[in-house]
Amino acid sequence: MKRVIGETALVIGALTFACTAQATTLEKVKHSGFFTCGVSQGNPGFSNPDNEGNWSGFDVDYCRAVAAAVLGEASAVKFRPLASPERFTALQSGEIDILSRTTTWTMSRDTSLGANFAGVMYYDGQAMMVRKELGITSALELAGASVCTATGTTTELNIADFFRVNNMPYEVVAFEKNDEVTQAYDAGRCDVYTIDASGLHANRLKLTNPGDHMILPEIISKEPLGPVVRQGDDQWLNIAKWTLFALVNAEELGITQANVEDMKGSDNPEVKRFLGVEGAYGEALGLDTGWAARLIAAVGNYGEVFDRNLGPQTPLGIERGLNALWSNGGIQYAPPVR
Repeated sequence: MKRVIGETALVIGALTFACTAQATTLEKVKHSGFFTCGVSQGNPGFSNPDNEGNWSGFDVDYCRAVAAAVLGEASAVKFRPLASPERFTALQSGEIDILSRTTTWTMSRDTSLGANFAGVMYYDGQAMMVRKELGITSALELAGASVCTATGTTTELNIADFFRVNNMPYEVVAFEKNDEVTQAYDAGRCDVYTIDASGLHANRLKLTNPGDHMILPEIISKEPLGPVVRQGDDQWLNIAKWTLFALVNAEELGITQANVEDMKGSDNPEVKRFLGVEGAYGEALGLDTGWAARLIAAVGNYGEVFDRNLGPQTPLGIERGLNALWSNGGIQYAPPVR
């Protein structure tokens, strides 16, 4: 009997340890040697695969930064393309470890979906695109219009609020996948295409004649977009947050992909702390002191990531605007490493 009881106790102890290990995302990721990042099904500039399945974009670079910080290799990440309605289910189920998919931080998502937002990666707002031939210059001229949008997003609610507040009738034409929305608009099935302004810049590139379309000036919502993790794992949330903060802080400190090694010799105490030359600020994250230096060496700072994927010299041609550093007229701001 004692032996049976002893064996039972060992089994229970092993199961308890296994469950604890499974609940720790960092341990799971280190054990597997990679983590899984949920991205869009194809959104140029943010997360988009080429013909060989190689992913690139603003949200993709964030995932690679996490991989570099945690696993030492920016390539140690698997990308899982997700439609809007399935993204939170994939996160809740453990199919993905981080959702980095132009996802808007809202109260309901933050409190009722078992999700935690790690911060704001991109400050956006919903806009509308129309054909230039319609001669429309303002969204207030769209009474009676048909509007193409995606289901399972904040976009539907925002457009309903806009037309209601302005007492204008409209017809919604909704699809599950972003590419379906783009194709429907391009085929003339609706008058208006509405999503976040950044998405309009990206998806206009997919139209048959991009130059025939214009984005109207009105921004009708606040869309703070950022990475998301599951609730209940504060360590993984901290890693997700401080990866984003590191990208922003590096730009402010003048640390770039090209000079990160040289900057380790800086006399600036902020730079020394950031790069792990002084202090041990990776320990509380479950990482080593070189975590921030690695992620900057892998993808660059926030400004470099923005310019490479979205900036004025890219096909999207987006200005920094609100996403400029707080010291340069924007509102991007990160807590210090100290």
